[in-house]
Amino acid sequence: CLYVGTVGLFVKKPGGFIPSEDAGIFLMGVSLPEGASAARTDAFIKRITETIKKKFPEVKNITSIGGINILNRSFKSNAATFFVQLKSWDDREGDVASTIAGVTKEFAGDKDGSVIVVAPPPIPGLGISGGFSLQIQEKQAGDIKQFEANVGKFLMAANQRPEIGKAYTLFNSRTPNYQVHVDRDQAKKMGVSIGAVYSTISAYLGSSYVNDFTKYGRNFRVVTQADTNFRKGIEDLSRLYVKNNAGSSVPLSSIVTYDVVEKPSIINHFNLFRSIEITGSAKPGSSSGDALKALEEVAAKTLPSNYSYSFSGLSLEEKEAGSSTTLIFALIIVFVFLLLASLYESWSVPFSILLSVPLGLFGAILALTFLPKLDNNIYAQVGLITLIGLSAKNAILIVEFAKERVDWGMELIAATIEAVKLRLRPIIMTSLAFILGVIPLIISHGAGAVSRKTIGWTVAAGMLSATVLALFIVPVLFVLITKLAYGKKKLAELEASYKPEEHKDTLHAD
Repeated sequence: CLYVGTVGLFVKKPGGFIPSEDAGIFLMGVSLPEGASAARTDAFIKRITETIKKKFPEVKNITSIGGINILNRSFKSNAATFFVQLKSWDDREGDVASTIAGVTKEFAGDKDGSVIVVAPPPIPGLGISGGFSLQIQEKQAGDIKQFEANVGKFLMAANQRPEIGKAYTLFNSRTPNYQVHVDRDQAKKMGVSIGAVYSTISAYLGSSYVNDFTKYGRNFRVVTQADTNFRKGIEDLSRLYVKNNAGSSVPLSSIVTYDVVEKPSIINHFNLFRSIEITGSAKPGSSSGDALKALEEVAAKTLPSNYSYSFSGLSLEEKEAGSSTTLIFALIIVFVFLLLASLYESWSVPFSILLSVPLGLFGAILALTFLPKLDNNIYAQVGLITLIGLSAKNAILIVEFAKERVDWGMELIAATIEAVKLRLRPIIMTSLAFILGVIPLIISHGAGAVSRKTIGWTVAAGMLSATVLALFIVPVLFVLITKLAYGKKKLAELEASYKPEEHKDTLHAD
C-alpha cells in the first residue's frame, strides 16, 4: 500500500519547473486607449506613482518610463513601463506576491487605462515576466482582425479553467494609423518618381541618415529631418515639396492623399509564422505544469485547424525538461543498482537496498502535497535525487551487516534482528544530524527562500520517513529477498555450518 500510495501521490501531484521567487521587485505595463497622447500618458503615470506611494508602504522606489510597454516591446505614446522596488525583506511584512495582488486590485477596471502587474522571470533572460508564455501561430496568413477574434475566444475559454489565474494578450489590431495613398498616374504626369515621394516623406516626417564627418577629433553623424514645427501631424504633408524629373518643386498635396485606418502597431512572428503572444500565470494552488496542460487542452478545443501553438521562454524550457525527468530518474536507479551489484557481487542485495528508496520518496511527496506553496519542481527533484542516496545509505547499514551474518551461517531472522540492533544508533544519529543540518533551508526567508524551502522540506521529510520506516520495512524486505535468492536448501546448509566461536571477535567489535 505504501509503494502504491507513493506512486499515486506523485501522479496526482502536478509538476512545476522553477518557482516564482520574492526578488523584491515587480514590473508594470500600462496601456491607455489607442491614440492617447503622451501628455495624457504622463498624467496617468503620475497618478499611478502617487497612488502606489500612498497606499503601499512596502514600496521603496518607483521608476517609470513613458512611451514603451516592456511587456510587449511596443513603442507608443499611450504606453508606459514601471519598475517597482520593494523595501528589504526585514523591513516589510508582505511578500512581492501580495503586493502585486494589491496593486492589481487597486487599478483593476481603471477608466484611464489598463495596468498589468507581473513579477520578473525566475531566470533572467527567459522571458520578460514570470508565469507562462504561449505563442499562437497562424499558419496561413489571413485577416489580422479575425486572427485577433479567434485568440480572444481562446482567452475566454482559458480564463474559465480553474488552473489559470489569469491569461491575457497585449495585442491590439485597432491602433489608429494614417494610410497614405500616392496617385501614381498624377505623379507620372508631373514627372515625379514614386521613390522620391516615399523618400521625401520619410526624411521630413521621420529622419534620414546622410553620412558622417570628423571634426575636433570626433565623428559626427549627419541626419536630415524637418524642424519640429513642420512635423507635428499628418497635415504637415501639405507643406512638403518633392523634386520632379525637371528639377521643379511639386507640392506633395497634389499627388498624395491619406485616411485614418485601424491597424496593429506591431505584428510579431514566431518561427516564421504570424503570432500573438499569450501570457499569464497559474492560479494559486495550481502549478505551472497544471497551467500548461490546461492551455494545451483549451488550444485543442478552440483553435481552428490552420492555427498552431508553441510555448516560449520559461514555459518552453519547462516542457523540454519535463520530458527528460523520468528518464533521468530511471538512469539514476539503474546506475545505483549496477554499482551495488558490483560492490556486493549479488543481485539480491541491491534489490533489498533500492526497494527502500520509495520509503524516503513517500515522506517527500507528503510534504510537497500538504505543505502550502510547495510544488514538485526542479528543486524538489534535486532533493528527490539526494534522497535516493540517503535512503539507500540507511538500508545499506542494515543489509550489509545482516548479509554478513547470514553468510556466516546465522539463522536469517536472528541475523536480521541483530543487524537492526547494531545499526540502530548510527542510523538515528546520521539521519538526525542531516535533518538538523537542513533546518536553515526550511526556515529561510528573503530572496530565493521558496527554492531553499522546497529542497529543505523535500529532503528533511524524506529523510525522516526513510529513517522511521526503514527500521521496520527494510528488515522484512531483506528476509523475503534473501529467502528467494538463497533458497531453503542453501540457508539450511549455511545454518548447519555456523560456528559462533569463529566470529566472537567480530561480534564483539561490532
